Order: sequence, then structure tokens, then C-alpha cells
Amino acid sequence: MLDLLAVGEAVVDLISVEETDSLRDARTFRVHVGGSPANIARTVARLGGTAALVARAGDDPFGHLLRAELEGAGVLCDGLVLDPDARTTVIFVSHTRGTPDFLAYRDADFRLAPEQVTEEAVRRARVVHVSAFALSRPPARHAAERALRLGRERGCILSVDPNYSPRLWPDRADAIATLEQALALATLTKPSLDDARRLFGPGLSPEDGVRKFHELGPRVVVLTMGPEGVLVSEKGSIQHIPALPVPVADATGAGDAFWGGFLVALLDGLLLPDCARFAQHVAARKLATVGPLTERIDRHALYAKLGAASG
Repeated sequence: MLDLLAVGEAVVDLISVEETDSLRDARTFRVHVGGSPANIARTVARLGGTAALVARAGDDPFGHLLRAELEGAGVLCDGLVLDPDARTTVIFVSHTRGTPDFLAYRDADFRLAPEQVTEEAVRRARVVHVSAFALSRPPARHAAERALRLGRERGCILSVDPNYSPRLWPDRADAIATLEQALALATLTKPSLDDARRLFGPGLSPEDGVRKFHELGPRVVVLTMGPEGVLVSEKGSIQHIPALPVPVADATGAGDAFWGGFLVALLDGLLLPDCARFAQHVAARKLATVGPLTERIDRHALYAKLGAASG
């Protein structure tokens, strides 16, 4: 059985060495594994869960690097195809404590084919997760939609990350229509407040953002707000979880670390607020380093430390 089947992008993040809010001021970059589904799968594996990734990269040095790093972290990569006719997607990212600036050069990631999502893989999964990055462009969009449909038939927990960016998806009407269809199938979703405002308009209150995502279908909405903490809502019953006071070395991938931790805690039967608190501690460890979470975490020891309760 798989705790998580993540369907979407595995990319190379080139994160600036210089700390800056804008790539215009960056001059030197280091290579890191990136992509929201890949990062979430890696976090689940680092927490002792079983995670598999369905994605597409180039049959090039970067693609082989992605496979080696993810397999080394414990992610099952049978579904990671290295395409000889495409180049691994590369994203330049600013090293910052806030929302990173980025510039994407896409190729292999959006070539993810629907047939890569097999019924066998979905049948084994407890959670199926897809990202807006994958949904933003066919044929990867059709692969993500197939994963959600098969997961719905199988009775899986369905997770959608609505990490919408107009830079990657300039047709906002198409984005909203596509995400509405995906979220109508979803069990739960994790937007950031930035995601909500990009989709529904600037100045949107966090509570209205939660309400709008519920209206699209998910029973559980977890809205992350950076230093303002997290709103956890089940069927509109909202609880605020304050942020942890942690030092921030780099914010890139913190939301992915949070969500990987949340999903693991959910599968272990924790109450939703405790899932969020546990996820915050996982994200805090990622925030302390540049690049993705690399350390293994004894989740049961962390549960005991937090006094988390199962539901």
C-alpha cells in the first residue's frame, strides 16, 4: 500500500545563493530538487511513510539527478519517466524569507502523459495528490484529472494544491474552470492566502477565502498564512492555529513540507488541529535550511512531544 501517490511535477530548482526578493539581484544559484508533488512525496518518505511519484523529467543530467535524490530519500520512482525527447524543467527561485520570486523554463514536466497514471498505482494509494502546476497545461492536466477520477472511484482521500500563479497560467478563466472541476472531486485542499487572493481577488479575507474553497467542493480546507498561522476548516467550522516563532533561512518548499506532514498525521488518525500543529513543526525544520527537507524525522516521537491526539 502507498500512503501517498503524488502526481505532477518533479523539477530542478535553482535557488539563489544571495538572499533577495527579486531574481534581478541574484547572481549565483545552487541546484535543488523541486516541484510541489515531488517535495510532498519526499516529506512523506522522510516521515517514514510510503510515497510514490508520477512525473516526467528529461533523460538528461538533471533528470537523473532528480531520480537519484528522490529514490535516495525513499520515494518510489517507478512512475518517474525520463523522456529522451524533452529537457528537465528548470525553475530559477529567489532565496527569501517571504514569497519567492521565480522564473520557470518548462518542458518535460507538462508532457506527463495520462497513461502514466495507472489503475494499479491508484488502487494501492490511500491519498492521491495533484497540483495546480500540473493542471495548468495539457497533457499533464489530463494526467492529473485522470488521477483524481480514478482516486474517486477507488475511494481515496483526494488532495489538490491550488498553487495558482498567473505567470504559469495566464488564462485566469481557464485556471478557475479547471480548478473548479478538480476541487469538486477533492476531499481536502491546502491553499495559501496568496493563492486565494490570486484566484479570487486582492484584499480577500482569510475567512472568505476558506468559504470560497469550501463552495468548490472540499470538505476540509487548510489555509496557510505564513506568520499569521493556519486556518483549519472542516465543513466551515474554522479553527485558527498560531504560527510557530521559528527562524527562516528560506521559504521555498515550506508549504510542501507542511502538507506532507499534515497528510501523514491525517493518515495516522490525528485530529485536524493536531495535524496542522504537527505539520508546522515539520515545516519549521524545512524553513531552517535552503532547499527541500532532507533530514529523517521520527514522527511518533514528535507526536509524543506535541501530545497530539488521535481522532
